[in-house]
Amino acid sequence: MAKRFYKTVSVVKTLDGFTVQLDGRDLKTPGKCPLVLTHEAHAGLVAAEWDAQDPDIVPSTMPCTRLVNVAIEQTPKNRGRLITEARNYGATDLLCYRATEPEGLVARQSAQWDPILDWARERGINLRTTQSVLAIDQSESALDAISQYVGELDDLSLTLCVHLIAVYGSAVLGLAVIARYLDAETAFHLSQLDTLWQEERWGVDVDAKARRDALRDEVCALARFLDET
Repeated sequence: MAKRFYKTVSVVKTLDGFTVQLDGRDLKTPGKCPLVLTHEAHAGLVAAEWDAQDPDIVPSTMPCTRLVNVAIEQTPKNRGRLITEARNYGATDLLCYRATEPEGLVARQSAQWDPILDWARERGINLRTTQSVLAIDQSESALDAISQYVGELDDLSLTLCVHLIAVYGSAVLGLAVIARYLDAETAFHLSQLDTLWQEERWGVDVDAKARRDALRDEVCALARFLDET
């Protein structure tokens, strides 16, 4: 594990935006690309992570830096793949697959998930729901609407959106966060509705909860990019 090798961390304006400097030297991505961001506040999120590293540099504690690295190095050449990934999640969206029992879980899914699907429907993402374990076909128009929405995002927002979608298992929840209809933590809890229901009845698996809490904290940290746009 690398030790902290720098004393000062700063955000500096460049010709193209804002970068982070360590002891006056520009930070670069692992692939040696310039780390330049459009918004000063976004660079500030990265800078704060680097400033918090002491005495060791622990990449797992730097989700904003990791996301920015991916957005700069990989997303520009993989936009088509990322758009397809978001579309595919819409085809099997978590919110569309409902329990048949117990009655309380069925009611909770309807009460908490239906309003999110209604929000999506108003934006042309009209997804069907089912209580079957078998996959159902979603309309091409609904999936096209997902593709169009994510396709209009800039590289950083697209990277964040697809990451959120993968964590939630739901294109609708990911889009709702990007659109600021939901905050990241609320969306995370909605994605864990079934698990939380089981825990209420059978108790908490401490290790599973710790992993879930860490994932929740990560998406909440990443969602700060939305607050600073």
